Amino acid sequence: MEYVLSLEQVRITDIGRVGGKNAALGELHAALGADGLHVPAGFAVTADAWRAVLAHAGIEGDLRRLLAVPGSGASEDLSTRARQCRELVHDAPWPDALTEAVAAAYSDLEARYGVGVPVAVRSSATAEDLPDASFAGQHDSFLNVTGVEALMEAVRACMASLFNARAIRYRENNGFDHFSVALSVGVMQMVRSDLAASGVAFSIDTESGFPDVVFITAAYGLGEAIVQGDVDPDEFHVHKPSLLAGHRQVLRRRLGAKAERVVWKDAHAAGTRTEVVPPAERERFCIDDAAVLAIADAVIRIERHFSARAGGPTPMDVEWSLDGVGGELFVVQARPETVVSQRRVGILRQYHLREQGPLRAAGRAVGSGIATGPVRIVRTAADLAAFRDGEVVVAEMTSPDWGLVLRRAAALVTDRGGRTCHAAIVARELDVPAVVGCGDATTALVDGEQVTVSCAEGEEGRIYAGELPFDVEETDLGQLGHPHTAMMVNLGNPSLAFRTALLPCAGVGLARLEFIITDEVKVHPMAAVHPERVDPVVRKEIAELARHDGSPTDYFVRALAEGVGTIAAAFHPRPVIVRLSDFKSNEYAKLLGGEAFEPVEANPMLGFRGAARYAHPAYREGFELECRALRFVREEMGLANVRIMVPFCRRVEEARSVLAVMAEAGLERGSNGLEVYVMCEIPNNVIEIDAFAELFDGFSIGSNDLTQLTLGVDRDSELVSFDFDERDPGVLKMLAMAVEGAKRNGRHVGICGQAPSDYPEVAEFLVRRGIDAISLSPDTLLATTLRILEVERSLP
Repeated sequence: MEYVLSLEQVRITDIGRVGGKNAALGELHAALGADGLHVPAGFAVTADAWRAVLAHAGIEGDLRRLLAVPGSGASEDLSTRARQCRELVHDAPWPDALTEAVAAAYSDLEARYGVGVPVAVRSSATAEDLPDASFAGQHDSFLNVTGVEALMEAVRACMASLFNARAIRYRENNGFDHFSVALSVGVMQMVRSDLAASGVAFSIDTESGFPDVVFITAAYGLGEAIVQGDVDPDEFHVHKPSLLAGHRQVLRRRLGAKAERVVWKDAHAAGTRTEVVPPAERERFCIDDAAVLAIADAVIRIERHFSARAGGPTPMDVEWSLDGVGGELFVVQARPETVVSQRRVGILRQYHLREQGPLRAAGRAVGSGIATGPVRIVRTAADLAAFRDGEVVVAEMTSPDWGLVLRRAAALVTDRGGRTCHAAIVARELDVPAVVGCGDATTALVDGEQVTVSCAEGEEGRIYAGELPFDVEETDLGQLGHPHTAMMVNLGNPSLAFRTALLPCAGVGLARLEFIITDEVKVHPMAAVHPERVDPVVRKEIAELARHDGSPTDYFVRALAEGVGTIAAAFHPRPVIVRLSDFKSNEYAKLLGGEAFEPVEANPMLGFRGAARYAHPAYREGFELECRALRFVREEMGLANVRIMVPFCRRVEEARSVLAVMAEAGLERGSNGLEVYVMCEIPNNVIEIDAFAELFDGFSIGSNDLTQLTLGVDRDSELVSFDFDERDPGVLKMLAMAVEGAKRNGRHVGICGQAPSDYPEVAEFLVRRGIDAISLSPDTLLATTLRILEVERSLP
């Protein structure tokens, strides 16, 4: 038997000898180390060593007797038996050969890196980090261990942690025999990430399962804080296909609070301590774009390697550390992702909240489900005794010991943590909706109050007062056919993009730029160009938003590009038709700084909106920012699937002016494959469709405005709302004329207005006239698709 193996000797085929964690690191060093992927130097104390300890001390029989009672008994009893098991293992005498082998391996590290070299001592069970079982947080690890005596003690504690109560319970719940799992221990040189940053990265979006992004979390200091959920980390997404094509851009980012960090006690003392991060550091991202992209590169290479070995896609969960001394990036753990990748293929489950109540708290959504139940505030482990099945657990942060409780909970809500912490991983594994990093949930919510926890509304998870109604829809996508008519979706919320992209659709028929500006950017374009003309208080708010960018205009372009880019990446290479901003003046005025630039109009619906703004001196500089952002998405992000659509274009001459301004801003129709569409939503667009067809590549019918202007009804007026009906014969005739005119000119024609979503008969009417595409709200896509399939089957 070999008690110690250098990580350089280990391969993934050695899981039975060194556990999943050590085996993966050895595999990476061998397969990718020569190409620049850094893995810390170290060694594995093998599973043979663990078995030798049990045999040498003769304690296996005692352990079996203590574990003969199922762990599903009382928590107090399990804790007592688990403690007795750990004491038996920890206090067991070692064979002399094991003591000598560990000392010799550490001495070799000292010879390479200095006397008393600090190491991380990490558990690596033989059933850990498998594709169908994570064992996340079940066993113990120790950081910044120095000296051979401290190392021996840490290895003993790691071995004993195989019998933590949470680990015993996890094995029983997942069908693992206690003695079929052995524990290896990994000993690795510490990376000085206490002077820099560390985090977790997934080669898949952890909430939607979208496979084409790398999702990265990052925080200052050692990785323990981010894994345990003690900090709200920074978050980044990188689009894999674009990165591999040479477009090195961060797709999306979110600044986390990062209030604490774990660091070495000091330069000469072993162990770690937690310190408060100064406010100035919290207010900036802990890693720059170059580091984000380097992490993404590493994760993609790791995923490719393990997928090739497995003979199929193998999404990976990777822990990384940035060395604050030499600047190198180290991979300190790599394991298969065990939740999203295990979902049933081809089954789409969608949750829909039917109404909203008072918002009580909000944080980061984990999963996409909805649950209701009474609140159970858990401040200490003792509070778990009062827990009842179906309650919503609300805590500052969970402990891995709470596995049984979380399995029976309706939902989980925490004050701290990010979407890659242990609480989030366990919640996904148990399929329990969770909202993490709320900040104030334990004080905002009250024990016993009924709440609804919603993770179905994008990246932000929300806790509403009361028991709200919701629907769950399951669709077998394998049974869904593909109509000849392109079925597309309307989407303006980037946080829903990855989830929506999994729907069976042909792309995005309408991405509303104004929605992205309102929710993601928040600043009026002209206020970004001319902050000096804005009220000083508002100017300060704009400066705060732009603090990570060179100027307010740089901020506007970057934030808008990331919003558009997220949607484009989610659907790539399917087309994404982005409609230029179509605010009305009263809506523009609500943006930060907007009041300084917007006129007061008696009827904004028919006033200074759409194409009329883009070449006008009062807005042209703002429009140029929109163009810069879209050009950045297409050229720098590499998302050339973005098509541009001009809204509310009244006259042909107006169209020519807009196209000229766009060309000056680098968005020339036909250049780099750019297609430019126009909304067909004004009667003049239908009447003059042959002339408009000479200038544009396609049309998208806006049924809302076309109905309004055909019937002379203000669609915002409650008094005459009963007269607003897209099914009116006159409106239907306009729709038919638009389709016929576009096809007569060989132009693409679709519809993105609300009518097909609300009225299936309108969708049927258009299909019978040969419309190319129908774009719908996501919640109506599946039902309408089935209806269209029936219609197409009935066509001659």
